[in-house]
Amino acid sequence: MFDIKTELDKLPKQPGVYLMHDAQDNIIYVGKAINLYNRVRSYFRASVPHTAKINKMISLIDHFEYIVVDSDLEAFVLENNLIKEHNPKYNTLLKDSKTYPYIRVSVNEDYPRLMKVRQTSKDKARYFGPYTSEFAVAQILELLNDAYSIRTCNRKVAFSKPHNERPCLNYHMGKCLAPCTGKVSIEEYRKNVDAAIDFINGNDKTILKELKERMDKASENLEFEEAIRLRDLIESARKIIERQKISNPDEEDRDVIAIAKDENDAVAQVFFVRNGKMIGREHYHIGEIEEMDAREILTEFVKRYYTGTPFVPKEVMLPFEIDDIEVFEQWLSSIKGSKCKIVVPKVGAKEKLVELAANNARIVLKQDKDKIIQEEKKTIGALNELRKLLSLDNVVRIEAFDISNTNGFENVGSMVVYENGKALKSDYRKFRIKSVEGPDDYSCMHEVLSRRFLHGFEERKSLEAANLEADYGGFSRFPDLILMDGGRGQVNIAKSVCEELHINIPICGMVKDDHHRTRGLFVDGVEIDIDTHSEAFKLITRIQDEAHRFAIEYHKSLRSKKQVKSILDDIEGVGPARRNALMRSFDSLEDIKNASIEQLCQVEEIPEYVAEKIYNFFH
Repeated sequence: MFDIKTELDKLPKQPGVYLMHDAQDNIIYVGKAINLYNRVRSYFRASVPHTAKINKMISLIDHFEYIVVDSDLEAFVLENNLIKEHNPKYNTLLKDSKTYPYIRVSVNEDYPRLMKVRQTSKDKARYFGPYTSEFAVAQILELLNDAYSIRTCNRKVAFSKPHNERPCLNYHMGKCLAPCTGKVSIEEYRKNVDAAIDFINGNDKTILKELKERMDKASENLEFEEAIRLRDLIESARKIIERQKISNPDEEDRDVIAIAKDENDAVAQVFFVRNGKMIGREHYHIGEIEEMDAREILTEFVKRYYTGTPFVPKEVMLPFEIDDIEVFEQWLSSIKGSKCKIVVPKVGAKEKLVELAANNARIVLKQDKDKIIQEEKKTIGALNELRKLLSLDNVVRIEAFDISNTNGFENVGSMVVYENGKALKSDYRKFRIKSVEGPDDYSCMHEVLSRRFLHGFEERKSLEAANLEADYGGFSRFPDLILMDGGRGQVNIAKSVCEELHINIPICGMVKDDHHRTRGLFVDGVEIDIDTHSEAFKLITRIQDEAHRFAIEYHKSLRSKKQVKSILDDIEGVGPARRNALMRSFDSLEDIKNASIEQLCQVEEIPEYVAEKIYNFFH
């Protein structure tokens, strides 16, 4: 149970990003803070005034989480990434990191230029950023162009072409080496460009020392305007070198893994970087680590984490080397279907990102260990209980199916997916039944399961032809366990589909008692008792409720005016006006059908004789 008051007291007084969740675990708000302790607590103080919209948002908060970063800049960029990824309901002004400035170095040219851009592209140029201070970027470009005499014109200058251009004023002012005239070789010019790139990468000592010497000299010569200009450039240089680690314009996919441990427990933190942007994180509790050192723990976690994982990135970043690292690379590459590299960064932004993950792991280990243990009991622990109960070797992905209709009207099916004990809503699927008329749940389920797996086979062929991994498809990944919302009958339907398609997937049905509550599981023709207080039972119940909810919501969405009209218009005396009046007064067609004549007469537009015709039509 998440106790907000207790969790507020645990908040660190550091910069970071916080994510507000509702009771259904949807992210409803993402915010950044210079001090997480002060900012998040302010939402729950009665003395702090809020707008009506924020008050509504606060009333929906069930729990929150946070990610600690090293600077305000990183909090700013991470907030933007998460808003763009999750599109929270109460974040009204969606930010786009493409509007932030980058520094582009056109290294694909013989004589590269430095320029400010707002979008990155795969054009063989190098990009640095994004940066939140546009003014600082402009000043730093001025500084680098001035200090290293890099050209600023947009002429197409190539060393192989004849050079009969006259140098411009910048050359005479000492601000350009005039490559357009052939006065400088590519090698000599590139040395200056490399020095500028070195500065952008964080090696600021040389240029800052030179700027300070020039500023002091200008001050001694009473050239105060020049001294002030150089002072401002130094300040801008320091701002631009404040490297943020949350976004990287290389657009690569990578996982960043770090661990923290004490005597008895450890926590692994995984940051997800997709297309160069950090979009989320997960943390995992690791128990039974007595007499294991950090290297052994990390090795075991990587092995466990990527066994059955739905996605392997191009790069996995670790704080230190693990055992058999080359074997691990081969194994991950075989899962991915292309090269996956394990790296241990020693310097630069990547090393700082690994340290950021380690810092978050330490905070979680210190403050949230008990909560993580409880959460893992509900997810991984529940899966392990279920696996042992059903005598299965491995269960990562579970798919559950349900049917919904109103007396055979608008038959629909739902498929919900749980991975590692958590709902994977991106893989949910809805089915509108095509081959069944009337209330026949078994036939509907046969169609849903057949379509689900046939579509999966088709996707697998298409992906294989395109040389793409199975993860790119919506149906191509098959479950480790099929969960049916019913007993023997539903299980037999699922078995018949699997036999027809030559699929070997374990199938489990839920046996109901007289009160329509699950009392046991039906597996391989045998009913298995299950402890209703166990985590496995609670997980099954959550999956069952979710499949039911998802099917009902889809069915309701299809019960639009057009669909209801086709039935109500068959009743003599009911035209468009009376049909709309009935739809406004009753929640569903089922309610209209079950209404008495007296209840129908309460609708102002429905006279008694029409109410009798409606009642007789349905009875």
